[in-house]
Order: sequence, then structure tokens, then C-alpha cells
Amino acid sequence: MTDTTPNPTAQVDLAIRVRALSKTVEDSSGPLTILHNIDLDVPRGASLAIVGASGSGKSTLLSLLAGLDVPSTGQVWLSGQSLFELNEDQRAAHRARHVGFVFQSFQLIGHLTALENVMLPMELRGDRQARSKATAMLQRVGLGERLQHKPAILARAFVMQPDILMADEPTGSLDHATGQSIMDLMFALNSESGTTLILVTHDNQIAERCQQRIRISAGRLSG
Repeated sequence: MTDTTPNPTAQVDLAIRVRALSKTVEDSSGPLTILHNIDLDVPRGASLAIVGASGSGKSTLLSLLAGLDVPSTGQVWLSGQSLFELNEDQRAAHRARHVGFVFQSFQLIGHLTALENVMLPMELRGDRQARSKATAMLQRVGLGERLQHKPAILARAFVMQPDILMADEPTGSLDHATGQSIMDLMFALNSESGTTLILVTHDNQIAERCQQRIRISAGRLSG
């Protein structure tokens, strides 16, 4: 894997730094390059929108930024740590310390209530205030008497107060009013807590609210 170690002093104010990042997979016709030589800096506390057509590589990029997938070449530094110098367990531990997720493919635990789902990560780390913190966050995202899948995931992501929040089309399955309120909350908490916000979105209005915007086209940064 390419060694592209930057000057450590240049990373002090960066949540994420990406250098020469590429991803190639094999399909029935041979090698297919999903991402080509991506360079990216995301300052701490910033908000970044990753936009592009379906299949452009934007969700793959988000997975690589979190260390959920491994690149073919290049490197990602997340909260100062070179992710792919770590093994899979070490990357998972680093994510748990620094990253919250709102991914469409991430599921709540079906047999647990909304409150229990939000409490779970805090209980695992021994937080004795798990119930009160979870209750407050559920109230803030507007959960009523019935479980609302997406807001519950959002509550679980934010209640841990992560350094970085990554969201993949977080309003994709919500009605307009609910989606608007969820995005208002995400940006408010980004502002209040200094959490770095990284969004994959097809919604230009959401993208325009972010401080940074990048477009992925056929696996390359464009525009």
C-alpha cells in the first residue's frame, strides 16, 4: 500500500486526511476501479457533503473514510491515526472512540425498544447515566410513542457525542418534513458540539448547507 505519510503538524486541525486513495475490485469482466486517486482534507468541526450520481463511488468513499473497507492504494488518517496501519480489530476500536454512523444499511436491534437501542452503546462502556442521556436524546429527535427507525438511529449516533458523524443519505426514506427536522438537528448538534459532519447526499439543498462540498464522478473528484 502506498506510503503517503504527511507532516504530523499539518494534521493538527484535521478530522480526516486522505491521500492517493483508490479502490479496485474484480468483476466478471476483470478489474473495475471504483475510486481513482482521491486526495481530501476535512478540518475538525467542519461539515462536508459528498455528492454524485448513483454508482459514482461516493458511498465507497465514505466506507473507506471510516475504515469499514480497505483501499487498493492510498491512506486515510482519521483523528490523527493512519487507519490502514491498524488491523481490523484496531480500526473497529478506533471507530468506536471517534465515529458515529447514520447509514441506511445499519439496523437497530429488533427486539429492543428505542430507549434500549440508544442506551446500548453507553451501557457497553459503563456509563451510569445511559438511561437519562438516551431519554433526553430521544426527546430531542422527536420520537413519540411508536418507534421511528431513522430518528432512533440518529439518536444512538449522537448520544455518544462522537468526534465525527458519518451519514449516508440520512433522509432518504423519510418524508420531507421529518427529513428537514432531522437535518436541522444534525447541523445544530454539529454546531453545538463541534462534531465533524460528513454526509453522502443526492439533495442539493442539504449539500449547500455544508461548509465543504465535493462531487464524485465515475470515481474521481470533479468540480
